[in-house]
Amino acid sequence: MKDLYPSRLNNKPEILERKDPVIHTDRSKDNQAPITREQLDFYEENGFLQIENFFSEQEVSQMQKGIFELQDSSENITSDKVVREPQSDEIRSIFHVHQDDDYFKKVANDQRLLDIVNHLLGSDVYIHQSRINYKPGFTGKEFDWHSDFETWHVEDGMPRMRAVSLSIALSDNYTFNGPLMLIPGSHNYYVSCVGETPDNNYKESLQKQKLGVPDHDNLSMLAEQGGGISVPTGKAGSITLFESNTMHGSNGNITPYSRNNLFMVYNSVENQLVEPYSGGKKRPEFIAVRDGAPTLTESK
Repeated sequence: MKDLYPSRLNNKPEILERKDPVIHTDRSKDNQAPITREQLDFYEENGFLQIENFFSEQEVSQMQKGIFELQDSSENITSDKVVREPQSDEIRSIFHVHQDDDYFKKVANDQRLLDIVNHLLGSDVYIHQSRINYKPGFTGKEFDWHSDFETWHVEDGMPRMRAVSLSIALSDNYTFNGPLMLIPGSHNYYVSCVGETPDNNYKESLQKQKLGVPDHDNLSMLAEQGGGISVPTGKAGSITLFESNTMHGSNGNITPYSRNNLFMVYNSVENQLVEPYSGGKKRPEFIAVRDGAPTLTESK
């Protein structure tokens, strides 16, 4: 399959224009969407959308209980699915929770979420990746700037920009406790990065990403062109949907206030993974699900 978004092949970074739509359902069907036309417009223009108070206080409380139970039960486990901070044993992320945990499987299959991502992607979907991210007060580390699609394309073989990342805030997000930061409009441009991808790169990149990170000049250009950097803040229970190619990152957390979230990636069943475009080995299933079976609720 032709590589429409080459990266990590040259010794100089390059900006490529997007070759895929942002919303894959015909916009003439906006009246059938589970979100408003204004919300669709904002997502299409900016590459992300926050919906506040999406989950009730009771649902948030259950999810918060669930993530900390998983954290406690994983404390003494040695597994690639449990990613720890590079300079400590603190748990940074727990992967594949949509399959390994019955409760979070139900969350991933929530029909309210599926209705939105199905509309954005114009098809049935499946979970490409899921994880819980923990960013405790005082010690939580940063996530460097990156486009998720660049990694999924190069290292997993995701052919097209037809996936949506979903972050469920499970603690209040302030401007100062390491929240998600996004560059509006950056989803329209693909930063072709430098650096050859070694096998098993994920073992290092999940702790601190070094490959697939945009250069400073192009990152500055994207921020200037997009009007700066957006920081969705708000109460736990909000969700942020962001397009697979939207440039994002987060600062470290030196405040007393933790910042935790459940992160899930919905990919179109029509965007099945192929061989990694890096030419390297496939990453493990817990990072990149390859079967592509539709994610459906019992009611469907």
